[in-house]
This record gives sequence, structure tokens and C-alpha cells, in this order.
Amino acid sequence: MSSLVIHDTVCLQQHNTLAVPASSRWFARVDSEQQLKDALDFRQQQQCELLILGGGSNVVLDDHFPGLCLQINLRGIRLEKETHQQIFLSVAAGENWHETVMYCVNHNYYGLENLALIPGSVGAAPIQNIGAYGVELEQCFSYLEAIDIGTGNILQLDKKSCEFAYRDSIFKHRLQDKVVITRVVLSLSKSPLWFLEYPVLKKQLQAYKLSQLTASIVVGAVIAIRQSKLPDPGVIPNVGSFFKNPIVGDKTYQSLKQQYSGLVAYPQGNKTYKLAAGWLLENAGWRGRVVNGIAMHEKQALVLTNPKRVSAVQLLEFVNSVKQDIYSKYQVELDIEPRIFGQSQQEK
Repeated sequence: MSSLVIHDTVCLQQHNTLAVPASSRWFARVDSEQQLKDALDFRQQQQCELLILGGGSNVVLDDHFPGLCLQINLRGIRLEKETHQQIFLSVAAGENWHETVMYCVNHNYYGLENLALIPGSVGAAPIQNIGAYGVELEQCFSYLEAIDIGTGNILQLDKKSCEFAYRDSIFKHRLQDKVVITRVVLSLSKSPLWFLEYPVLKKQLQAYKLSQLTASIVVGAVIAIRQSKLPDPGVIPNVGSFFKNPIVGDKTYQSLKQQYSGLVAYPQGNKTYKLAAGWLLENAGWRGRVVNGIAMHEKQALVLTNPKRVSAVQLLEFVNSVKQDIYSKYQVELDIEPRIFGQSQQEK
């Protein structure tokens, strides 16, 4: 038996970056795979629900979670394999994502630069297929290991098995609530591999010649962009981008483009377009709007903030009003990025 400690009735407000007031019937911090297995055994004995938290940066928690909440704190970064051109880096699920990016920058492992300063843990990254400025996790992903919650068996899933898509993966569908990710193996380049076509990043780096660029310069540009637009969750509670950029067909795009000449959209192939949700929200007047202590950030309409630390019920009422307004203006559905836990999930 490991040294796992399970606590009764724990406040979760400090464990979610939206600072939503919430609690859990049981709570445990998991520092090893043995502790994780023991926690899953406890959950099986209690026949209760399970809530997995990493950094708590992509969840909306209801007032009370009636089951076991596990905070995954598995640590460790190691070189798994090396080829002439690539590095395969094994990173434990509890490692902080941004710190992992900076570890790679400091060791001259290339590929993650555009993903700097994304909040959350490494274990949460594949679930969301995190992305920013033209790069998604799947581009630097080799495989992951996870524990089957039902059997305790260790599973290994490669890129294809994870079924990555835009802000999506198998862990939001067939494997949702069925596995706990324990480590992620990243496939990184030994030589510079820049992705600089995203307009705002291209503009930020326009003073540099391509030959002058280093990983530190690119990461510095990404961090500067994010800090100029996105609030620090430690100061103003938020989960980063709250809404996904909707993908629409050619007919919808052409109709909107005729109505709104400033529409921001990116071709995705197969006559589909990714609309900039931030533009839709700002054009509809949501940037900086405050309702009952909930606000769309003044510098980035895509970011919902919770400065008054209101409940999930109040927050999701606000979210629904935003979604309804956007649909009425553009006939476009907005989906949210964070997962909702608890009874309020029906409000999604």
C-alpha cells in the first residue's frame, strides 16, 4: 500500500483557475503510479464518480462533486530515444506544460515554441489537443501511456489512436472518464522548425531575419503576445480561451463575408473555414462586457473571466446568453473549450 492520503470534503476553489467555489466528497493528490492505482481501488470500493484534475485550467466545476477528485502530480522528464534528427522526450502527466516548453527551449529541442504559456499540465494537453498560433500538440506528439480506470491495465496510444482533431481527441469521446493519462512522449526536432505564418506572430517577429531567429526569440514573442492579450489566471480567474473557433462550410462563410467585410477566417481545406471566435464576440459587442460579476476580458473577447468568483450556475447562465446572442447575429454555434463537471453540465 502506498502513502496515499484521501481527504474528506475538500474545497476545490483553489484547484481550478476559474476560481469557481466548489467542493469534492473526497480528494487525493497522486504523486506516483502506485498511489494512482490505490486511489482507483478506493474509487472502486466506494462506487463513486471520478474527477481528474491537473492544473484545473480547463474545467468548470459545479458546487459539489459527489465523488473522488484526484489531482495528478506525477513528475519527471527524461530522454527516451534519440535519432539523427529527432528527440523523443518522455514527460510525466503532472508536469506543468509551460515549464516543459521552456525545458525544451533550454535543451535546444524544437517544435513547441508556439505553445508557450498555455496553462495546465502535460497530461491534459492531449485531451484538448492544445494549440496556438498555427501549431497543435499532435504535430509534436509520439504516444502516451494511460491507466485503464476499470481494469488498472496500462495502455499505450499512438497519434492515430488518439484521434486528434481541432481541440478534440478520443479522450473527449470513447475514452472519456475511462483512462488516466500518466505520461506523454513528445517527438521533437534537433534543428529549428519554425511555424511563423500566423499573422500576429509574424508581425511580432518582423524585425528579425529568419537566420537570426532562435527558440528563445520565438518563445519570447509568443509569451509577449499572450501576456498582452490574456490575463494571468493567478490574478484574474480564467481558463484562457473559453470558446472554440467554429468551423463552417463555404456557404456560411461566403454569406458572412458578404455581411461583414472584416470577418476573420482561416481556410481549412475541403471548402471549410475556421472563424475567429474572438472576432465574432468583439464584433457583437462582448469584449469588456460585465454581467453579474462575470466579464469578457477587455483585451480579448475570447477570454471569459470570473473576478467575483461566482458559481458555475451563474457563470453558465452568462455563457448561454453569449452563445444565444452569437447565434442570433451570425447563425453560428459557439462551443466551449473547458469541460463542465456536475449537474450544470446540462447547461453546456
